Amino acid sequence: MRFELLKKSGEARNTILHLTHGDVETPVFMPVGTNGAVKMCTHDCVKKAGSQIVLANAFHLYLRPGLDVLNSFGGLHKFASWDIPILTDSGGFQVFSLSKHVKVDDEGVTFRSPLDGSIHRFTPQKVVEIQETIGSDIAMVLDECLAPGNDAKATEKSLKRTTKWAEKALELHTRQDQALFGITQGGFFKDTRIVSTREITSMPFDGFGIGGLSVGETFEKTVEMLDVIMPLMPENKPRYLMGVGDPVLMLEAIERGVDMMDCVLPTRLARHGAVFTSHGRLNIKSAVYALDDSPLDPECDCEVCQNYSRGYIHHLFKKKESTAMMFATYHNIYFLHKLMEKTRNAIKNGEFSEFKKDFLKKFTSNNVKQMALERGESK
Repeated sequence: MRFELLKKSGEARNTILHLTHGDVETPVFMPVGTNGAVKMCTHDCVKKAGSQIVLANAFHLYLRPGLDVLNSFGGLHKFASWDIPILTDSGGFQVFSLSKHVKVDDEGVTFRSPLDGSIHRFTPQKVVEIQETIGSDIAMVLDECLAPGNDAKATEKSLKRTTKWAEKALELHTRQDQALFGITQGGFFKDTRIVSTREITSMPFDGFGIGGLSVGETFEKTVEMLDVIMPLMPENKPRYLMGVGDPVLMLEAIERGVDMMDCVLPTRLARHGAVFTSHGRLNIKSAVYALDDSPLDPECDCEVCQNYSRGYIHHLFKKKESTAMMFATYHNIYFLHKLMEKTRNAIKNGEFSEFKKDFLKKFTSNNVKQMALERGESK
């Protein structure tokens, strides 16, 4: 991987990652394709929506289809016919989300498969092997992600474990065509966040993920931790905030120097009828939209907004047509990519602060009115 820092507006950055399967210009949002596919969106749909890079899940791909299948096809790009860059996470978040079925020790993680109950072992070495077989453009090291509420002692113990695993991953990673990113942790204590960030960024990784945020803490706590972390991040490496897909938090992160983000939120919301618009989020399944002949977002130029009304998409959701979820998914992905494009242009023009202020004023103030309308509290 080759990295270029092109422009700054305050701390907000416009950069380019030159990867094996293409270039990625930041700030960038990465749609999540857990099993090698983004739910309710074909590969062409994902790319047409503006995706430069997608995220796949090493944990789930390891379980199914398995390394033998991926190896026989020559990796995920050939197996899934992706021709754009792919980032794979390490399974660290699955350790967090499946905590009832996981046992963590200093050498790795033992877990029970959610598919068939079989027992598996993840170590830093195993996770490197899995991602080298997948052949992703960017691989993440194994880390331990803690939930809010852990005390300082547990957080410090976890931090040391994550640092040790990162060192092992660096020793064993061999693919020259695959970038390897370290992940900072440290829970929700400023001192442990500082220690983890300094330890991980002192190692010769190609880039750095910020882990352990957006795991149930408040918006304010996330921003507080970013204020601690970001001034310590190297200027000459990409910075990836893991698990963030809310437009408001995305802009707060970019303002502090974050380059890359991913989240299942936009596609998951879409499948339940929630769509992003320039004036906030709306629930298209609400009865208030049954006779609405306007597009999802009058200010959006995506194919869905150019061709279909709120009333029609509302009807599709009510009839449980899969097309409804496809339309909403495409729109939400497009909306975030367009937001990132506008953000990049604002940074290039030295106007990020003004852009953020204008976007949030419209997005947040109108969102309150929109939600009241859907509840029938106003006309």
